[in-house]
Amino acid sequence: MTSHRKVFNISGPTHLTVVDWRNAHHRRTVAASLIQGVYTLEYDRLHRHGPNEALAPPWWNFFNFNLDCVLVDDVDLSIFGAVYKYKYRDPSSKVPNYVIAFRGEALRQDSRPEAVELAFKCISNKLQQTSRFQLAMQRVEKIVASPGAGNVWLAGHSLGSAMALLVGKNMVIKRNCFLETYLFNPPFPSVPLELIKDEKLKGGLRFAGNVVKVGLALAADARKPQEHDPFAALSPWIPHLFVNADDAVCAEYIGYFESRKKLQGLADGEIQRLAMQNPIRNLIKCAAFGKDLEDTLHLLPSAYLNVINGGPSNNFREAHRIHQWWNPNFRFDIQLYQYPHVFRGKQPNKFVN
Repeated sequence: MTSHRKVFNISGPTHLTVVDWRNAHHRRTVAASLIQGVYTLEYDRLHRHGPNEALAPPWWNFFNFNLDCVLVDDVDLSIFGAVYKYKYRDPSSKVPNYVIAFRGEALRQDSRPEAVELAFKCISNKLQQTSRFQLAMQRVEKIVASPGAGNVWLAGHSLGSAMALLVGKNMVIKRNCFLETYLFNPPFPSVPLELIKDEKLKGGLRFAGNVVKVGLALAADARKPQEHDPFAALSPWIPHLFVNADDAVCAEYIGYFESRKKLQGLADGEIQRLAMQNPIRNLIKCAAFGKDLEDTLHLLPSAYLNVINGGPSNNFREAHRIHQWWNPNFRFDIQLYQYPHVFRGKQPNKFVN
């Protein structure tokens, strides 16, 4: 039986009959729907065979996009991404000519070994070693370099957002190319302290964690100036992060950005910078074993952090699903964090350039 979540006319944002590309809700809805299109493409591949049976096309046709190509994993032949091209030429810089979208993985008991391996690669900061990442980078570089590419977006959900995040970082560092990026429920591989409801206990644990990080940074001789500061290079790039506070996968992004503010009072200059840019495991490797600090996939210098404010979710799956992001009844708290100025303050619930 087909899940209603795959059927656009049942579960899609049919309320959005006209897209205002300057509206934050509209832009978020389009990005999320195109990601759902990738999920449904993979579902069609596995369960539906005739063109008249396909459920995926409405997810992009509704917003006047064509499916330009799909990204296929060369290991398991699954569709993990798609490139969409806007049907019309629009001089407005707000309208993306291309959107490259990546889906996540359904980690159930019957998940394929490839999906489990991909999740492990993400957690262990080795996603760049996967063939999926290589294929994604090649495709994005080709599109950006093509004549008339214009405005290009990246979008991803769950593990797909980790892929979009890594591609976006690489485009900045290697190509000096800043792509508008939408990251839904991006994985944050750390203990999700944000799920603790006791604010006093949560605050105490965060403070203790910051003290430990500062101590490890000192032990790692962090006062020595670093030749490479990835945060400084990436700071002008400000992706949009969409987080549900009840989702254990991504909720810790809330605490990460809040903790950065509090690190200012615990350490000066170089110590603060190293503690901010590295998880504890990196600092332990450096302090205890003398290893070089490595760039970490999930940590970001700058971001528009969108936290859903629609009340507690019924369960983890509901808090993690892509469908919540086009619900017109939900409200979001939006804050701009930018490095080296750690916190820029709360923004109104609209898109900010």
